[in-house]
Amino acid sequence: MLQQTYIDQIIRTALEEDIHYVDVTSDYLLPDSHTSEAYYVAKDSGILCGIAIAQRVFELVGGDFAMDIRMHDGDRIEKGDIIATMRGSTKTLLKGERTALNILQHMSGIATATRQCVELVAGTKAQITDTRKTLPGLRPLQKYAVTVGGGKNHRYNLSDGAMLKDNHIDAYGGITPAVQALRQKIGHMVKIEVEVRTLTELQEALDAGADIIMLDNMSCEEMTKAVAITAGKVPLEASGNVTAQTIRAIAETGVDIISLGALTHSVKCFDISMRIATKQ
Repeated sequence: MLQQTYIDQIIRTALEEDIHYVDVTSDYLLPDSHTSEAYYVAKDSGILCGIAIAQRVFELVGGDFAMDIRMHDGDRIEKGDIIATMRGSTKTLLKGERTALNILQHMSGIATATRQCVELVAGTKAQITDTRKTLPGLRPLQKYAVTVGGGKNHRYNLSDGAMLKDNHIDAYGGITPAVQALRQKIGHMVKIEVEVRTLTELQEALDAGADIIMLDNMSCEEMTKAVAITAGKVPLEASGNVTAQTIRAIAETGVDIISLGALTHSVKCFDISMRIATKQ
């Protein structure tokens, strides 16, 4: 669940960026008394996400406004589906249109891409997760969209867990001393994940007592061996070069987690349009 105060902060920032002090088209063209009906229509097929946030955009714009939500987060929508209908101040509808669509399209794109990955690994034990490769300021929205698509969240931020990546290990002088140093300082609730690049590093991470091990850019053959070496002692996360073409083969190696930065940093927006009902 997302905190309303956080959602409102994002929306207000976006509205200030888009409108600033006046909408020179809508404010000069239409009187305050002008009202319209409008609707959201899907122009593709996928998973809806962010509809309540889109509604909140118009509420924060101000003015008379009401929305009838027909489809909800997590619903599979098809091209041509009417997602929601709206009525109220035409200025409100026009001023909030782009900000609401930007959020709705982006979140629905993430949920759709995540669901596709989840379906591609169905029947294996692999869980699909996101990463910290998110757009600044939008991380909670993006990570929420991943869960709507059926994925899981990786670390929310650097405070959530210790992850020794290649640069940490290279800077400190090795996996074992780095794990030992962290163990002496972190609390008992904090887990340590270690990124490894070879099977030799994998064995060292296991011996050092890592709680989770990330297999960085390993081949499927290497990952299969890693699963056998680990024998269920700790969860294994596959990361790097994960695509729609490779994800099934990666899942079939037996890894527990597959993380994809592409779910949030470069996902395609889902095509949704807002249409004003034509005045008769």
